[in-house]
Formats: sequence, structure tokens, C-alpha cells
Amino acid sequence: MSSFTVPTVDITSYVRGGTDAERAATAREMDQACRTVGFVQIVGHGVPDETIAGLQVAVDEFFGQDLDTKKQYVRPKGENRGYSPPKSESLSYSLGVDPVTRMNDFFEAFNVGAAASDYPDAGEAVEAYAENTWPDETNPQFRVQVSAYYDEAARVARVLTRVFADALSVPSDFFDTVTDHSLDVLRMNNYALPPGAIELGADLTGMGEHTDFGLVTVLWADQVAGLQVLGADGAWHDVQPADGALLVNLGDVAARYTNDQWMSTLHRVKPPVIDGKIERRRSVAFFHDGNADALIETIPTFVPKGTEPHYAPVTVLEHIMAKLGGSQQGRKNVSAEREAARVLAAQ
Repeated sequence: MSSFTVPTVDITSYVRGGTDAERAATAREMDQACRTVGFVQIVGHGVPDETIAGLQVAVDEFFGQDLDTKKQYVRPKGENRGYSPPKSESLSYSLGVDPVTRMNDFFEAFNVGAAASDYPDAGEAVEAYAENTWPDETNPQFRVQVSAYYDEAARVARVLTRVFADALSVPSDFFDTVTDHSLDVLRMNNYALPPGAIELGADLTGMGEHTDFGLVTVLWADQVAGLQVLGADGAWHDVQPADGALLVNLGDVAARYTNDQWMSTLHRVKPPVIDGKIERRRSVAFFHDGNADALIETIPTFVPKGTEPHYAPVTVLEHIMAKLGGSQQGRKNVSAEREAARVLAAQ
């Protein structure tokens, strides 16, 4: 029997102003979770139930439309906004790992994110922030419901960076200067397709093996099988959100800061096929990636004397564009050797 578990961390002490001792205990728990698993069940986050319910309604109503209607909201790939049809991406390509068939991930998605108009003081970096497309004509409540959840997820992500700073023994405002105009993206995913829309076979992939690109991801998901996390034992393990919890995982930026002592954990989504049918699954991921122009360099205390960091300095935008070029445009990312090696070792 596997001993793999995703730790639960209660962040109430940071959300509601706990004592120094309570926050220190939370930071220690977070540090342990980030060093051993890289995925965490977060409770005490304070996101209202009605906000999550509104998000679910928005997701269901948008994805419940016919494909031609949804395709009205397709945007250029480089913008990372709007609608992505099924089988238009392959996340494993973001690691430089060849999928079974090219661009074969069967999820569909809708992205919104931080726009240039949100960051008037971002300087030259403002060009990296695409404006949003909203389906106001077909789904008039979508913007209100999604924006309400976006704001809550952004709040949780920023609370987490405070926990991270304490856990890493760096100044409490360490992440503020690299996230004050963060490339935040909210991606709504739908894994169910109409009958006959896809052939069930060996190449069927919900979402291919990948690491998240930025600092931290806050995930709401159905309590439905599918999400799998690569453990330290080299095996894939099923993970579902606990009651009332949000799943949080680290991204590549956190791994780069800590020289891989904190884990940017590989994960994927395998569709549960029961009696020839795909069980419905939804997820909504908030990616808190960091400023486009922020230079990510390993924190010196995480580099042993006489050694070099595992990663060369890189801006957040350079890193993310290399990953998106793989997942969305089919250009294999050749700069992800360490992550690709972990995927291949697990096969």
C-alpha cells in the first residue's frame, strides 16, 4: 500500500490575523508540505461558498453551449486568453516530452487574466498582459460570477506568498516586489465531451504531464477522479480535493527560487472511463505566476557552498513563453531537462 498523502494546512492564522506562534506553526507545516509533496490541501481560506457556487454556474453555462458558439471566443495562442477547443493543446510538450499524439489533450478551457488596463504602472512589461474576452452576449452573468471568484483566488494566492516567505525565512514582503503586477491567469477546464465527439483509445489524455509555470496555483475542482500527482516514489497517485478545501500546488518559479528544495510537482489528468463513457469533471485553476519582467534567481541560502544553482536566472515572461510555446503551439520546450527527466523516469 502506498503511503502517499497530500498534507492539509489550515491558513486561518494568516487569513484572520492569528498570533505569531500560530503563524509560525502554519509556516512550518507549509514548508514541510512543499519539501515533500508540492501539493497541499488548503483549508481556512475564507472563500465564500456562494462565490464558488456562482463560479460553477458560470462554468456549466458556458461549456454547455455548442462548439461553434464557444469558438467565437478563440483568441491568438500567444495571448493565453479566451476559449481553447478540445485537442488543441498538449501540456506534456511544455516539458519537451513527446505526447502519444500531437496536441491531444481532450479538455476544453476558457482563460481570463490580469490585463494591461489593470497595471497602468507596469512600464514596458505592460505589453505582456492581454486584455480579456468575455462572452457577454451569450452568457451575461459570466463576467460577474467569474470575476468574483477570480478576486477571491487572487487574495488566497497573495496570502500564500506571505506564508511562503515565513516558511523560507525571507522578509515577509519578499514576494511583493515580484508579484505587484503578476501575470495572473484563471483557467476554467471542462473534461466532458458529447457522446461520439472522441474515440476512446490509448492516446486519450485529459491533460498531459506537466508542471505549472509560475509561483503558486490555487485549484478548485470537482471531487471526481482524474487528477494524478507524481510522488517521490516515482509513481502516479490519485488526488481529489478534500471537503471544503482548495488544492494548492507550487510552480516552476517556486522551484527555481529554492533550487528544487520546494517541489514543482508533476501532475496530469487521466479521464475516468466507465462503461465506455467519460465521467464529467471540471476544474478552475488560478495561476499566480509573478511579474512578467521579474528576474527569478535562486535564493542564495538554498545553494550549497561550492555548487552552482540548478537553474540560470530567467524572467517570468521568458520562462512562461517557452512553456506556452510547447503546450499551445507545438514547439517542444528544450529548456526543461530536469522536469522531462522526471516524467520519463516515471514511465
